[in-house]
Amino acid sequence: MEKVMLEVNELTTKYITRFQEDIYAVDHVSLKVEEGKSLGIAGESGCGKSTLALSLMGYYFPPLHYTGGEIFIDGRNISNMKPDDVRRQILGREIAYIPQAAMNALNPTQRIIHFIEDVIQAHEPTTTKKEIHALAEELFRSLGLPPEVLQKYPVELSGGMKQRTVIAISVILSPQVLIADEPSSALDVTSQKMVIKMLRNLMDKGYIKSMIFITHELPLLYNVTDDIVVMYAGQIVEKASAKEAVFDPLHPYSKGLMGSIIVPEEGLRDVKLTAIPGVPPNLKNPPPGCRFAERCKYVRAECRAVNVPLREVGNGRTYRCIIPEEELRAAYAREAQQHGQ
Repeated sequence: MEKVMLEVNELTTKYITRFQEDIYAVDHVSLKVEEGKSLGIAGESGCGKSTLALSLMGYYFPPLHYTGGEIFIDGRNISNMKPDDVRRQILGREIAYIPQAAMNALNPTQRIIHFIEDVIQAHEPTTTKKEIHALAEELFRSLGLPPEVLQKYPVELSGGMKQRTVIAISVILSPQVLIADEPSSALDVTSQKMVIKMLRNLMDKGYIKSMIFITHELPLLYNVTDDIVVMYAGQIVEKASAKEAVFDPLHPYSKGLMGSIIVPEEGLRDVKLTAIPGVPPNLKNPPPGCRFAERCKYVRAECRAVNVPLREVGNGRTYRCIIPEEELRAAYAREAQQHGQ
């Protein structure tokens, strides 16, 4: 069994609005990421993906607040650490984060090397600039970035170069876990491929031990991750291998999510596109029972009344639904037959 680099147990975090309303954007989430593995997190906008990413780092700024649960990074519980200790000991070194819109995360008035100097000296103040420059040049070369980039300003780089530079800065201290929050969403196809290849190289060369890749594009995760977690309304609704999640989704939401995306993969490119009706529930006052019930075509009376736990179906695969696996698969098969697929 591989070493567990990140383990999350029943993590719950909320936003508190200026009207003192609680919005539980991450609700009792549990997951694991093993050494050498990558985990994908998928779901539509507003499902809690980015809030989960921020929560995993244990560094909370209002209006985001920690409510409960545990976060272990390489066996160390960071759930109740002081913010200053998390910043000095954990962020960047144990867990690193590539934010959404990373291309806009760089101060346009500083050269790239200055960002790297700041990151390293914040954690290792005795490191000399000569040592930092040598380390940065080695990393940039190994990731296919010319060392000349270190002396440039962000405005001198293309979008793809900025994105790859931000990734390189994020892993300069070789974190145990890298969280990439939609790192390819604002890029063209060529740049997306380069970023994905770069992330794979980081794993292969040992700059990071494990990775979490967040996106709303389920098919993209098939080419990047080993396993996929699907989120809906702050909860995990399915966890499966990447192949299972893309080619054989089980939860009705996962099925609808895949059916609403154009997929070039063999076996899915001819599937008729469908839309998921309705909108997600308001997390200020989530409904009892299944949170997907109002949008689900297979809904039953008990779906709205019963608190639905994750159901284990073998090989570590789980889904949050009261309908047995056999019944769901039979319903999917009937629909496929009706549509001639």
